[in-house]
Amino acid sequence: MGGFCGEAGGIHAGGGRMSGADGAVYVIVVNWNNAGDTIRCLESLSGVNVTEMRVLVVDNGSTDGSADTIRKRFPQYGLLELETNRMYGGGCNAGFELARKEGAEYVIFLNNDTVVDPGFLEPLISSFRDHDTVAITVPRIYYMDFPDRLWYAGGEVDLRTGRVAHRGIRKKDGERFDRACETEYATGCCLAMRVSDFSRFQGFDERFALYGEDVDLSLRVREAGKRVLYVPASRVWHSVSASGAGELDVQKLWRKNLSLLRVLAKHRAWPGMAVYLLLAPYRVLTGTGAVLLSRMKTGFAEPSEGAR
Repeated sequence: MGGFCGEAGGIHAGGGRMSGADGAVYVIVVNWNNAGDTIRCLESLSGVNVTEMRVLVVDNGSTDGSADTIRKRFPQYGLLELETNRMYGGGCNAGFELARKEGAEYVIFLNNDTVVDPGFLEPLISSFRDHDTVAITVPRIYYMDFPDRLWYAGGEVDLRTGRVAHRGIRKKDGERFDRACETEYATGCCLAMRVSDFSRFQGFDERFALYGEDVDLSLRVREAGKRVLYVPASRVWHSVSASGAGELDVQKLWRKNLSLLRVLAKHRAWPGMAVYLLLAPYRVLTGTGAVLLSRMKTGFAEPSEGAR
């Protein structure tokens, strides 16, 4: 199977360049009342020189004129306008259906509050060619404001305790994060899949609304015997929580905890639910402390557990 992140060994990933035989790759970016971040993201995608790439913006029922602004700025990119805000999973699923109808072979779901390295796409897609059992690939992700600090270098999930976290979070990038490896979940901030696999697993579960749908999809993929692969040769920078009200926002913390409980319930991790509820106050306190400590030490804040 290859090495899990944190174990000895590794997996070859991200080698070679794409060719026309690889098929069209649709990068799907969901926007909601945030043309500024979306435009910055699209500008970075314009630096990706891959002829198979198509960009599709899904506007989630914006009311601030975002769709018109994006259309005028990037007429070369597709724009799907939804009548209502279907949240992250619904917006991605809607974009996927259009991409599938237009003949896409691969899809990359990318948060609008990101910028990408010009070479981010090929390692994610070529890894599918190298590994038939890999269903999801996910890049190395940094903080936008602190570009040498990791936000995601693999995901950790423990259904026995309800713990979901990012490997490498807050740490400076280094050689130990350079190895491609199998990981337990891919963050929805940026992940790639074959169109056939995303169809097979019926996309994101829209009942999760904003958080947890990426963990759920990764668990379903792994339960079916497929793998999630961390591909460090692909690099993305993330403006953490630009779509929210801040890392210490009570409503955000409540939504994240509720979504994780839904994940545990859906996957029948009943002991994990009990442990999670028991440890929730401790985790909130330690997580808040970690955010405040990071602010004092480095001037930036981030979640202690993995989430978009």
